[in-house]
Amino acid sequence: MPDMTIEIGDRTFIVACQDGEEGYLNAAAELLDREAKALSQSGARLNQDRLLLMAGLMLADKTISADEELRALDRRLAQQTQLLDEMRAHPAPEPKTVEVIKEVPTEVIPEDALARLDKLAEQAEAMAAEAAELAG
Repeated sequence: MPDMTIEIGDRTFIVACQDGEEGYLNAAAELLDREAKALSQSGARLNQDRLLLMAGLMLADKTISADEELRALDRRLAQQTQLLDEMRAHPAPEPKTVEVIKEVPTEVIPEDALARLDKLAEQAEAMAAEAAELAG
């Protein structure tokens, strides 16, 4: 069990850790040190004990927020996975063939409208291909 020297808030500590955990301990010490330095630079007049306590509480608050966000993302992922599973469980609909006949002379339809219709048709085809891929 190696002893390590870490510095937090301009104060040096010797701590023991398990073999192979030195990197994690250094990373944790750097986080705590950054919070302690931010508190010191904010003008807060705290003794060393209170400085370390406040820095630890700030990190705990960030950790709780990150955990809550992670749980929300996990719930959303579960919902999306369930929806995807439901989509895969349904049989694919029979394809329909639609014939489009242009009876209106193209001179009557403005060019920008035709371009927009072409773009919408491309998007619809892309969505149909994606739906077919999900169903298949």
